[in-house]
Amino acid sequence: MSNLAKEDTTMAKTAGTKEQPWSLKTPSGTAEYTMYKDETHNPPILVCTVGKTVLHYDLRCITDLHEMLKKRGDWMDLGSADEQKPAKEGTVEAWGRSAANPVGGWYGLKKGLRGRFGMYLPPLMEELGLVELEHNAKNNRMRAK
Repeated sequence: MSNLAKEDTTMAKTAGTKEQPWSLKTPSGTAEYTMYKDETHNPPILVCTVGKTVLHYDLRCITDLHEMLKKRGDWMDLGSADEQKPAKEGTVEAWGRSAANPVGGWYGLKKGLRGRFGMYLPPLMEELGLVELEHNAKNNRMRAK
């Protein structure tokens, strides 16, 4: 194995830590942010930093959303919205706060900053190779791979 290949393997294993977070862009490509796993929390969380704003999402949201998308079998609108605004029905955002999802409500954990699930989770899932994601200026969709 070449040194470059060894570095790539090491990067994949260490990415997503506080020391080496995933560096991501929103689906439209207009904003950059970072995410990492913090498994010391109960429940384990994803820490999402956008500028100076820090959001927390239940870590299980990755698996739960992927499972839902696989069962759906088709594209789903992202529908990102702040916590204080209603989410468009039938979107990833609406599912991420629905009483019908596996956690029975919000995957976002910081009161007042629980929204934007449909903005920040899809690029991470694309980075992890779990979904296909559109990158248009507006009205993006995702589906499970």
